[in-house]
Amino acid sequence: MADTTETTPGWLSPDDLELARARMPILYVEAVPVRVDDNGEVTSIGLLLRIGPDGTVSRALVSGRVLHHERVRDALMRHLEKDLGPVALPRVPASPQPFTVAEYFPTQGTTPFHDPRQHAVSLAYIVPVAGDCRPRQDALDLVWFSPQEASSPVVQNEMPGGQGVLLKQALAHVGCLS
Repeated sequence: MADTTETTPGWLSPDDLELARARMPILYVEAVPVRVDDNGEVTSIGLLLRIGPDGTVSRALVSGRVLHHERVRDALMRHLEKDLGPVALPRVPASPQPFTVAEYFPTQGTTPFHDPRQHAVSLAYIVPVAGDCRPRQDALDLVWFSPQEASSPVVQNEMPGGQGVLLKQALAHVGCLS
């Protein structure tokens, strides 16, 4: 028996990830980036514009897996930086508590959230950002919407997998739905 500890950071190989997805829920974080005024009221919501593997264009929240041996706060910050850029200046609260927990199932209809690849449990946060957001990685753009625009059926229908429902929950949580 070896006295070494596995210290390689990261996640599983693609094959191991597929096997894990088939056998257990995977933990994710999702963030709704917002701009707030001096009173702390939400003035705009940032949604990523992405192209899916099948070529479809959609709107999305900041989202990603929590890695093995990674704190939720660190995962949230990593995904915010990855998707919004290094100078977005997100303000994660000192005690980050999700506004909801979204359960994504591979079978549609179990919850409003659907991910055909896996059963995923996602901790969802509303995160004010104060800096310059420049999408990176697989996002084409970041578009800022007013709360009224973000809750519109047009925007909601552009968000796959139930993220539109999650966005409406976020807007309700911060008092932006009437």
